[in-house]
Amino acid sequence: MSTTPTRQHYDVVIIGGATSGSSIAWHLATNPEFKGNVLVVERDPSLAYSATKASNNCMRQQFATAINVQIAQYAAEFVKRYGAEFSPDPRDVPFTPSIRSFGYLYLSDSSEFTDVLRKDRDVQAGLGAGTRILSRADVQRRYPFMYTDDLDGASLNVVDEGAFNAWGMAQWLRRTAQASGAEYIANEVTGIEVDEANDRVRSIQLRTGEQITVDTVVNAAGTRAAPVSEMAGIADLPVEARRRYTYIFSVDDSLPQDLPLTIDPSGVHLRSYGANDYLVGCPPIGPDTAVDVDDFSFAEDIWEEKILPVITRRVVRRFASARVTDSWVGHYEFNTFDQNAIVGPHCTLRNFLFCVGFSGHGSQQAPACGRAVAELIVYGRFRTLDLTVLSYDRIVENRPLTERAVI
Repeated sequence: MSTTPTRQHYDVVIIGGATSGSSIAWHLATNPEFKGNVLVVERDPSLAYSATKASNNCMRQQFATAINVQIAQYAAEFVKRYGAEFSPDPRDVPFTPSIRSFGYLYLSDSSEFTDVLRKDRDVQAGLGAGTRILSRADVQRRYPFMYTDDLDGASLNVVDEGAFNAWGMAQWLRRTAQASGAEYIANEVTGIEVDEANDRVRSIQLRTGEQITVDTVVNAAGTRAAPVSEMAGIADLPVEARRRYTYIFSVDDSLPQDLPLTIDPSGVHLRSYGANDYLVGCPPIGPDTAVDVDDFSFAEDIWEEKILPVITRRVVRRFASARVTDSWVGHYEFNTFDQNAIVGPHCTLRNFLFCVGFSGHGSQQAPACGRAVAELIVYGRFRTLDLTVLSYDRIVENRPLTERAVI
């Protein structure tokens, strides 16, 4: 990938070329009504340390806010429609090209939390999702290998919930966006010039020295979104990097059926990975606080101290032989304000748009949010799914739209 732009002016510059940035580029470049040109600036084209690469490849509709259910429904439609064309991820070879719909299972250890799941189910059902509330006995009957004595109930949906090839989707979006005319460069934005008299971004500065004039800039920089915003004089973007751990493990005696993405009350989540192995992940031990965007160290012995005790208790006997075969640390681009995406223009700097703050849901929310940002650029408004509730304005006006269902 070249480091040098071919033009001195672009209609749209997207800062960040992972899933969100590439979704925006794809939705622009493949729209016949868009007549402009697009530059995507990505500091690391390998995406080796991006949230995209570290994704747990999850797909669900079990959210607490209606807009996130609708965003997830478009994601499922998008993945099913285009899934057969996604590039394979060597790490995810066992995945089907579309959605592996073994479901999401939220376990509850109290009647109070079961009531919360029930309220969420009502929101989801109102939008057509197939979530069901299970009793403890229902969980035991459906998953007889699980320890359930400490449970009150659960919620489960097996329709368009499970796993998909998020890395393959990102690669496919980038490749087809480029084939459709979007220009990608391996470079970094180091400065943003603002025309304060007219409240507009005038140009961007690249690490290699080029000054590029722009009509529209989109911040899709993931965990680096706040520093990018600061270049434009926006100092209060509530997005930070937070560490998440993932392990792949095998066992001597595999389960007789797929394990749904199971969210344990401890905060550990686990699911089937390939045909005979499993994925498990969790936040850090103790406070879930910000980390440096370049810190991908294993700061704690998460496997021994947090994960192994949970999985050997929850999956009786069969996971006692668990052996780690792979592991990685990734970062959420965590929105500390309300754990929801920030999509659309800044309240005063109107040609500076956001597509950030996904708090761990970026891979599945990128199709709908990328489409939405592209619609704002082409038509000046949302045309399919109205994402106004996710605007930056809510932060300035202190109107949080809190998403409780964050793993």
